[in-house]
Order: sequence, then C-alpha cells, then structure tokens
Amino acid sequence: MDEEKELNTIMECPSSYLLKDENGDKIEDGDAKVLLNEENFSLYTKFKDALLIPFRDIMSISSEQYKIQINLYSSEQLIIFNLGYRFEDFLRVFLKLRNALLLKDMLMDETLRKSGTEAEYVHINKSTKIRENGQCQPKLYDSALIMISDSKEPLRIPYGDIIEIKAENNTLNILTEYDDQFIFSKMGRQYSSFVKTFTEVMNEISLETQTSLKKLLPKASPLIIRKVSKFMKDGKAAKRTDLEAISSTIWSELEEKIKRTEIKDEYELFKSIAKKDKMCIGLKQGLMGDLTGEYIWFLIPIYSNDSTIPGNAIAMESISSDGGGKATYFFRIISRNDYAKVKDLSYLHQKTDDYLTQVNRCMLAINFRREPIYLAEEKLEEPEYQKYKTAMINIPELKILRESFIGRIVHSSFEQWKTDVIDLLTFNVTATSDKDKWEKSRKKDSL
Repeated sequence: MDEEKELNTIMECPSSYLLKDENGDKIEDGDAKVLLNEENFSLYTKFKDALLIPFRDIMSISSEQYKIQINLYSSEQLIIFNLGYRFEDFLRVFLKLRNALLLKDMLMDETLRKSGTEAEYVHINKSTKIRENGQCQPKLYDSALIMISDSKEPLRIPYGDIIEIKAENNTLNILTEYDDQFIFSKMGRQYSSFVKTFTEVMNEISLETQTSLKKLLPKASPLIIRKVSKFMKDGKAAKRTDLEAISSTIWSELEEKIKRTEIKDEYELFKSIAKKDKMCIGLKQGLMGDLTGEYIWFLIPIYSNDSTIPGNAIAMESISSDGGGKATYFFRIISRNDYAKVKDLSYLHQKTDDYLTQVNRCMLAINFRREPIYLAEEKLEEPEYQKYKTAMINIPELKILRESFIGRIVHSSFEQWKTDVIDLLTFNVTATSDKDKWEKSRKKDSL
C-alpha cells in the first residue's frame, strides 16, 4: 500500500470474508485485509482483485457471533469474520464512519449545537411496542436531536415532534406526539450543559415561530401568538380547525396575507375545489428546497365521495418571503383502487386527517427538502443524488412521500398552471396503478 493510501486509511484489520450473490450462492471467499476510510471500505485480497465498497452502497449491517453481515443495494451480501480480538473495535469504527456519512445525508448541512455527550438511553413507543436500550451519543442540531448508537443507524428526533421535556435527577425524559419516549441518563458532567443547550434551542425555535407569526398577525396578543406557535412549531402546518379554536379571526387574517401575494389566483382556485375546513398552514425559516428566508406553506386536501371528480390528493404549496411560489406538489391520500370504491365521505375525512398528520411528520423528518421527493428513480443512481437513496432507507418518511407523490407543477403562467392542476387531478382518479406518476412532472425535473 502506498503512502497516500496509508494516510487516508483510518483503520485496517486482517480478516476472512465470504461474498454471496443475490441468490445466496458463494461468489468467492478467502483471507483479506479490511481497510476503513471516511466514505468507503476495501478488501485487499490475496492474489485477487481488491474490492471497494462505498458506505452509501450498503443497505443494512448486522452482527452476530463475531461475524459482520453487510447487505448491499445491488443484492450481494458480504460477511466479514475472523477479526479476532479486534472485532468490537473494528465494528465500532465501521459503524461510526458509516453513521457520520448517513448523518450528513440526513441533516443536509445543519449546524451542530452540542456534541460530545455519552449517555445510556431507553426508547419506548406505546403504539408499536418498541422498547430498545443501550449506549448512545445524543447530539443537538438546528432542527433535531440526533441519537447516535454504535449498534444501529442514527435516529433523528425533530424538535417539532417534541411535546414534553423533563429534566430531573440527572435524567432527560422526552415525549413526542407520536407516542415515542426517549430517556437519557448517566451523562455525567455533560448533563447540565446539554440540558442548558437543549433549553436554549427549544426556546429559540419557539421565539422564531412567534416572531414570524407576529409579523403576519400584528393585531394578535402575545398569549394568542404563543398558543398558535405550539401548533406551528419548527415549521409544522397547523389545521384550520385548531387555529380557529384559538381565535375565530386568525385563519381569515392569514388568508388575507396570501391574497396579497403573487399566487393569490392559485389559492382562490384551490379554495374552490378543496375541503376548506381541513386546510393547513405553516411557517418556516430557510431549508425548503432552494427557497431561502421566511415563507408560508400550506396543505390543501381535494377529494369527494364521487370518484369520477378529479381529486384524492393533497396539494402542497409554498410562498417565499418575496411573495412568489416555485412549484406545487401533489400527494395521493389513499390508494387509487380504494378511492374508486369509497362512498362514505366520513371515511375519507378520517383518512385525510391521518394523512395530513403524516405529511407534517414526513416534512419534518426530511427537513422540508423537496428534491428527494420528486426525483425520478433513475436520477437516484447518479452520484450527485445517491445520498437520497441512502436517506430512503434510514428515513422511512421519505419513502412514504415518494410512494404517494403524484406530480409537481411548476409556476409559469396562471392559465398554464390551472390547466396542469386539472390534468393532474383527473389523471389521479383515472390511473389504476399507485406507481403511476403524472408524466409532465417528470419532463420538468430539471426545473
């Protein structure tokens, strides 16, 4: 190995390996030296070609009986064993390097606010009956707490999902609105500084939301603004009914703001075909695709119990701080086959409520990025976008959005946009397969 390779190598270990094809049949095996680098690892084999595997090509990793099983997206399987006394150190470094790359893909260049804290954790979910525990390193970023473990992929907990935090007896107890409970303990001397930074971040997010709301609702009292901000924390879109329960004038005031923007005609069209009482609106600072600054985004459910009427969709629209919009995104509420059979409107109401909650959660999980939602499958194979392919495995919410995504309509002229909207909604109730996407959205991928 030359000097440059040695400098880039973080760890190397002698081992044995077994490489299998997609059917589980042996391709080759033997002894090898495993070299770990920042973005990949390689096998130096005896009298055979070396094998380079980027971490992003790995679909999953598991370990049992001192063997490391690596499943690749290409369906091959690699088993590394005979690492001897270095097994645990090798596995720890291996996962740490891969997690660092996954973390970069998941967070998309966020600022790290607090790191370096070791802790024991317990993760409980009452709905799914999940109960996990172990060692981890919790890290605070701009929009989420990330839990990094040596034994599994990073777990992202968006601040917008958190409904309660308790810090007492050197233990941090976090509850989310999706029945997740995270308990962090044995943080040692770092406990106080971690809690301090966590408190600061959560307060900053609350104040940012309240500041944005006050600009939009200058007549609202501070207490009303604070109540509203709880439903719109960290960019979440609040339901019209929740806002009107706080104040009967808030929704109409927000609508007036929208009507003064460049997409007022688009909004009026949506109002004419949408279930108005189920519409949602949110505020976000930065981080929504290529939009910067402050913007408003909203979710518009369009459906009826007559499956011949264009619908079965939720439209997602956004308005930047300069009043403009770039594109409208559409998602399918329920399967096309089920929608064609529905006669009970109350069933659709419930399904829509559930899906609106899910879209909110999904957008927080992917940090409001839209590019990974609409890119065609073939685009994900390109080096520039391969990070999204990795993210789909570790962020199930991204997969949910991609599976229900119908199409994307770019704002050009209002008349063209209106024609495309009707065409897309009509397509959505006439297509038979849930895999079918609106074709025009693919032609505009590059826009």
